[in-house]
Amino acid sequence: MPNTATAGNTNNSLNTDANITMLNNYFRLFDASRTDDRAMKDLLSLFTQNAEIVSNGSSRTGFEVVIKTFYEYNKDIKHMWDAWVLQPDGSYRTNWAVCGQAVDGTVYAKAGIDIMRVNESGQIVYLKNVQTTEDAYNEYNS
Repeated sequence: MPNTATAGNTNNSLNTDANITMLNNYFRLFDASRTDDRAMKDLLSLFTQNAEIVSNGSSRTGFEVVIKTFYEYNKDIKHMWDAWVLQPDGSYRTNWAVCGQAVDGTVYAKAGIDIMRVNESGQIVYLKNVQTTEDAYNEYNS
C-alpha cells in the first residue's frame, strides 16, 4: 500500500494529518488522564471498544482496562515522542520515551516504539507497544 500522504492526494493527506494530530493527543491525554477525568474520557474515545492492544507478546481487547491497570501501578508519568510516521502498510509508528514514578515512589525511565492502526472514522483499532526493556511492564500481563 503506498504512502497516502502524497501531495497529489489531498483527501488522504488531510486524513493523515488528522490521524497524526489524534495520535499526538493520545500521548498528551495518556499523561493527563491519571488526574483528569475529562482527559481519561477523551483518551478512551480515541479507541474503538474492541481495539487490539499488544504489549510484551500479550494481546488484549479494549484500551480501558490497560490504562486503568497502568495507573494502579504508576503515580505519575510523562511521555516524549518522535513524529508519527505513516508506514507503507497504513499503520503509524513512533519512537517514545517515558519517565515515571511508580506507586511505591520509585522512579523509572523507559523507551520503545508504538505502532497504531486507525480506522476510517479516525479511531485507534490497534496499538502495539514494543518495549526496549525486556521485562518492562510485565506486571500488567498477568
